[in-house]
Amino acid sequence: MKSVTEAGDLQGKRVLVRVDWSIPDLKNDFQIRATLPTLEYLEKMGAKIIVATHLENETIEDLKRYLPEGAELLPNLRDNPGEEANSEEFAKELANKADIYVNEAFSVSHREHASIVGVPKFLPSYAGIEFMEEIAALSKAFHPPHPFILLLGGAKFDTKLPLVQKFAQIADKVFIAGAMAAKVPEVMTQNPKVVLPVGDIAALDADDNVINQISGIIADAKFILWNGPLGKYEKGYTEGTLKLARLLAESGKEVIVGGANTLAAIKELNIYDKFTFVSTAGGAMLEFLATETLPGIQALE
Repeated sequence: MKSVTEAGDLQGKRVLVRVDWSIPDLKNDFQIRATLPTLEYLEKMGAKIIVATHLENETIEDLKRYLPEGAELLPNLRDNPGEEANSEEFAKELANKADIYVNEAFSVSHREHASIVGVPKFLPSYAGIEFMEEIAALSKAFHPPHPFILLLGGAKFDTKLPLVQKFAQIADKVFIAGAMAAKVPEVMTQNPKVVLPVGDIAALDADDNVINQISGIIADAKFILWNGPLGKYEKGYTEGTLKLARLLAESGKEVIVGGANTLAAIKELNIYDKFTFVSTAGGAMLEFLATETLPGIQALE
């Protein structure tokens, strides 16, 4: 897999850039801004930029302000059923618009959609600058400095089970919080590396006892990976997650974070620069950590 910076002469070339600009709140545009270095590089190299993304609450007009001068933003990819069906016909339709394809949508590269895995079959294809940084940063977890602590929150334990099973072998401690703490199978809790919150594991939020517990666990850590909130963040139970974000930001440790609600907490506190790396991804981050690849990565190889 090659970076777009290895694509050679791009002067006058039509470059289709798949981004993930579909975000719940345009006030929190971190995910969009993370893709801009790739667009700026292409602009500097004289490429004709064509940007493609899914849209939900946003409109094309909302997003045009992020485009370099002269760049084109295609209509919502989801408007065509061939996108999510990974139709070869739609992939060819997209590919016909360009000479080169760039995937700068790491956060949706776990999905086998036409714009992610179909288009690379028909064009010379490269990874975006942020895409390469995501892989490099998250790959540190496979051969981490020790002690290494994995902090997992959120509600969907099933999606994180492969991660717990894998990192119970790699990490020194796996701390499981949030609603999914109550869903951990008893056999897994017998593993001394797996740690659950003190007190009520079904609580709506983490209290100070849990924050103190985490503080003790990470005291000697050299590397920390955090994904997911400590409580029902989307229901307004945010205080525990915000306290954890502050704790990690001030820890002086090497800390990598990701996940939608995790990013929301970091945005609220405006502490992006306090972490070693902030991933744009949630589900893709989890799948990459569990499998060490993604469909979107395989399509570029």
